[in-house]
Amino acid sequence: MLVWSRAGRLATWAVVVPLFLVVYGLPIGVIALASLSGQWNDILPSNLTFAHYGDAFRADSFDALKASLLTGAIASLAALVCGTWAALALRRMKPAPKRVLDVCFFIPSAVPSVSIGLSLLVAFSHPPLLLNGTRFIVLIAHFVLISAFTYGNVTAGLARLPADCEQVAESLGARPLYRLRRVTLPLLTPYLIAAFSLSFALSMGELGATVMIYPPGWVTLPVRIFSLSDRGAIFDAATLTVILGIATLLVLIGLSRISNKAALR
Repeated sequence: MLVWSRAGRLATWAVVVPLFLVVYGLPIGVIALASLSGQWNDILPSNLTFAHYGDAFRADSFDALKASLLTGAIASLAALVCGTWAALALRRMKPAPKRVLDVCFFIPSAVPSVSIGLSLLVAFSHPPLLLNGTRFIVLIAHFVLISAFTYGNVTAGLARLPADCEQVAESLGARPLYRLRRVTLPLLTPYLIAAFSLSFALSMGELGATVMIYPPGWVTLPVRIFSLSDRGAIFDAATLTVILGIATLLVLIGLSRISNKAALR
């Protein structure tokens, strides 16, 4: 910590802990209580029940969870492959064109997601690429929105790799593909997993673009939550919010364990 004295650390904790509880703990606690509420007319809810969770794993809500998981996994994997490919291709490019292409890659992250959704809706609503009303347009939207973060993570990872490892492999006669497969990618594995984790988390929570383009048969969990809250079904929406958070957290914990094992190698 930057505060060295005992009194200063105690004062810092006295400010940080209540602030953390108010900013993070209170909203999460309210959502968790609402997911268990049968009625909430006072300061605290009454008639606590798990019935909302039982309803959440039936029909539409469970389909929305599966759609979110599949969309997040497919879009994140595609973004990881393309982002890694682009980062590897551009790392030896001259500084000036590399900066221009860097800006091009990061443009989607600077544009509001609603604008991305609208642009895809306009672009793919007419032949020859008529994707409006299909699940593929949702996958494309998520890919566009998260690819910049994947590219940025992989680029940062490549900048931290020791250059002598690849140079030694090259001096021993290793071909470029062999160096990539046996040297570069293994060293880059923790960064690849981190990039996939960030992309997956962003995809799981994406709403702005998805709500504009989703087809009736491919409703993601954030869209389902928005729809329920818009109809006044706050308790059901809170339940799905908790499930969304837990599902995302479990995937991220699993990926973190894999990343830690890869880093130890």
